[in-house]
Amino acid sequence: MRAFFAVDLPDGLTAGVAEAQAAFDGADGLRLVDPERTHVTLKFLGEIDEGDNDGDDGDDESDSPTLDDVVAAGDRAVETADVDPFACAVRGFGVFPSLDYVSVVWAGVEDGSAELTALHEALEAETTALGVDPEDRAFTPHVTLARMSDARGKGLVQEVVRERGPEIGEFEVDEIRLLSSTPTSEGPVYETVATFGLC
Repeated sequence: MRAFFAVDLPDGLTAGVAEAQAAFDGADGLRLVDPERTHVTLKFLGEIDEGDNDGDDGDDESDSPTLDDVVAAGDRAVETADVDPFACAVRGFGVFPSLDYVSVVWAGVEDGSAELTALHEALEAETTALGVDPEDRAFTPHVTLARMSDARGKGLVQEVVRERGPEIGEFEVDEIRLLSSTPTSEGPVYETVATFGLC
């Protein structure tokens, strides 16, 4: 299954996310993320093996880490990061990779950025040790709002990102989750596989 570690946004911020997305109304080629599925990704894992290690004779051709290994890595990462529950504030717009070539539009994280980064770094260390590919860019805590499939609406996106800084809201982070992602015609469906409480 495809999986990733993340911090979910609470239901109370759904309206704020939708309001922020509304600023991009009319931007052709921009596909909005369902506000109810928004989150801060801490570490994308790709495919992991849903089986466990029982009876593993070493002949398994899969290079994917097992679910048991990933859950254990999550436990170790939370312990290593040693992050207490913290407040997280989501506000302001940004894009990947740049305003000249917009692929992803996101809302940034201000308060809580240091704690999210500590969790990411611990997860990165633990999961790459299992064979998960390392990140190829610096970690930027963010909430994905939309993705651009073509450049027709790039001018409007650039204008909004430069001029607006929405206040989406604040929430308390007291856990991270391991989520599975199943693609559907209506967008990915996420399910919680494991939960890791903060210290």
